[in-house]
Amino acid sequence: MEALNGFLSALLELSTPIILFHVIWATLLGIIVGSLPGLTATMGVALLTSLTYSLDRDTAILVLICMYVGAIFGGSRSAILLNIPGTPASAATALDGYPLAQQGRAAYAMGLATAGSSIGTIVGIILLVLVAPPLAEAALRFGSFEFFWLAVFGVVISGQLTSLGSTLKGYIAGILGLMVAMIGSDGIHAVVRFNFGVTAMNGGIGLIPAMVGAFGFAEILTTMSNRSGVISKPDPKHKRVIPRMVDLWKYRVTILRSGIIGTVVGIIPGVGEDIGAWASYSAARRTSKERSQFGKGSYEGLIAAETGNSAVVPGSMIPAITLAVPGSAASAVLIAALFIHGVRPGPMIMIEQPDFLYLMAVMLLFATIAITILGLSMTRLFVKVLQVPQEFLMPIVFTLSVIGAYALTQRIFDIWVMVVFGIVGFVLRKMDYPMAPLVLGIILGDLLDKSLRRGLILSDGDISPFFLRPISAMFVLIIAVTILANLPVAKRLVSRILNGGSKSNKSG
Repeated sequence: MEALNGFLSALLELSTPIILFHVIWATLLGIIVGSLPGLTATMGVALLTSLTYSLDRDTAILVLICMYVGAIFGGSRSAILLNIPGTPASAATALDGYPLAQQGRAAYAMGLATAGSSIGTIVGIILLVLVAPPLAEAALRFGSFEFFWLAVFGVVISGQLTSLGSTLKGYIAGILGLMVAMIGSDGIHAVVRFNFGVTAMNGGIGLIPAMVGAFGFAEILTTMSNRSGVISKPDPKHKRVIPRMVDLWKYRVTILRSGIIGTVVGIIPGVGEDIGAWASYSAARRTSKERSQFGKGSYEGLIAAETGNSAVVPGSMIPAITLAVPGSAASAVLIAALFIHGVRPGPMIMIEQPDFLYLMAVMLLFATIAITILGLSMTRLFVKVLQVPQEFLMPIVFTLSVIGAYALTQRIFDIWVMVVFGIVGFVLRKMDYPMAPLVLGIILGDLLDKSLRRGLILSDGDISPFFLRPISAMFVLIIAVTILANLPVAKRLVSRILNGGSKSNKSG
């Protein structure tokens, strides 16, 4: 009851015309930033922070949250239409969103993505309000040992993310991503590794140039190599934008599970929206009755990815507010903005500013309503992209890829990284290797490397804590079962048991 009263009080306080105006323009700007490859939510929040100094506390934080939510949502637009994730969080969305666009269902795919994003954020808001303190306390139990296994688990499930039938190719692509992540200075002692004498590689390979190359430039090369290839046109039979309730109800369990997974991932410090999307997508694929459709245009896969990455946003606010520990890169920038505007995140915030948690929940709700309205109303405008002739669209995509690779660090080297990854991605696609695990490996590589080194330093070289700590042991068990379950021998054994059981039932 106390939570409900606090939420309603905050809702009344923020329901003013000027606040709603700020919600609309900030969310729209966030969608645009998220739609442009390379312009991440973190960059959008960071750039906008410098423009909020003149605003009052609540308005400034509201604008930044709307930018954050809008950018995470906006990444799905280019992922679905062009197979170029606008943000790393939307890489999983491209797996099923782009095939749907190729089938002429781009408008409905974006409608489903909008619904998934909205519901995911709402699930996260509810958990934020109800269970912020206990969940934040649980996140403190994650140490370097647990983070190491979390990263390993991410690479392991990457083999399950491919729709090409070969989990081995998924594993290989994920390991290649990990190898790329090892390039440059290590995160503990700053020792330069695997730079091959190239000074520009001392800082490592940037995720954004690599991702834009693997998805964007590789897509350009693929289109150019296919002489008969035509950019997919919207199918007149599939003009519907607003998702059917029957489709949302059909996948209600997936939506709820993905919302919870995304929120929990958001609570774990430093993990982020991309992991929330992959974890939700993997869980949906494992339990789905339509598993064969994943990667080919699955409604369930698209909804799971979008619900998962959007639920991370309110989830990441839980450690940010109660512990001053960022749940994601964008929330780290948001913490700095909170200090600038006189809010002191941490355990004392519940005593010093007990109403702030509910104010932030209402801000997230306003941003969710805004992405729902703007997302559905602007879908037909976005679909116009598919009507642009190939000879005009591909140069635009290439230009955006170059800008996206260059924008973050403004280094020519990153453009070359984008080109190299585009060529590698093109070759791997021709050999039926999936791109998603490659990008996931790059994302997780830094976490895996730092966690392993920190864990060994803390244990003085003893590896037993990696296996004996309760959460670590749970991760080890899950990873072992996941790998064994995908061995051909295990699959044949399970098939025989199931077939044997069905035969005995028939004979009985």
